[in-house]
Amino acid sequence: MLLTTSQAAAELGCAVTTFRRLVHTGLIPGVVSRGVRVMVPLETVQALRARRTAALQHLAADEIAVLRVRGAESPPIGSGVGRQGFSAAASASDLLANLRGWWRCDATSVAAGGVLPVTVAGYVVAVLTNLHRWETNSEGRTLFPDAVLAGHVTDLTRPTVQLTAQDATHRATAQLLLGYRLASDSGGPIAYVSTRNPDVTQG
Repeated sequence: MLLTTSQAAAELGCAVTTFRRLVHTGLIPGVVSRGVRVMVPLETVQALRARRTAALQHLAADEIAVLRVRGAESPPIGSGVGRQGFSAAASASDLLANLRGWWRCDATSVAAGGVLPVTVAGYVVAVLTNLHRWETNSEGRTLFPDAVLAGHVTDLTRPTVQLTAQDATHRATAQLLLGYRLASDSGGPIAYVSTRNPDVTQG
């Protein structure tokens, strides 16, 4: 059985535009076009709905930043503009170049968390670590030049995870977060989330 994007969004309890962000990432298998409509298998949507919430309480910091991005149709790498997007087909090196900056954020708070989950539509699709050093440009945007892509997701429904960090601790952190739900609320690309009470989020 195939669902329209509107029906799929209703099943997941999210806006149609939010669900389309997931479609644009290439993380959802079985998506087909029927004329102007995009259709998604029911079992795929059910798998997304069954994904559990990330176990943030196992992280050391009391609060972490969350980087919220869109699908890969966003501005290209090297444009110096945030919200560059995520693509399941991108290489690890391209994802790192895309996600480590430039963002408007409180760099000290991001670094203090020790980990930066990257989400699309409330699902963790990549994890950055090694955030201790940053650069800020004249526009107030920040880059984390030493950031490490600890891992990323290539299929959200199973999920299928690629761990790319060499450090075992970074790999374990990525494994803890990748493919899980992580709700956050912010007016910009960066949100700050309590790990001790994950239901509380800050813009």
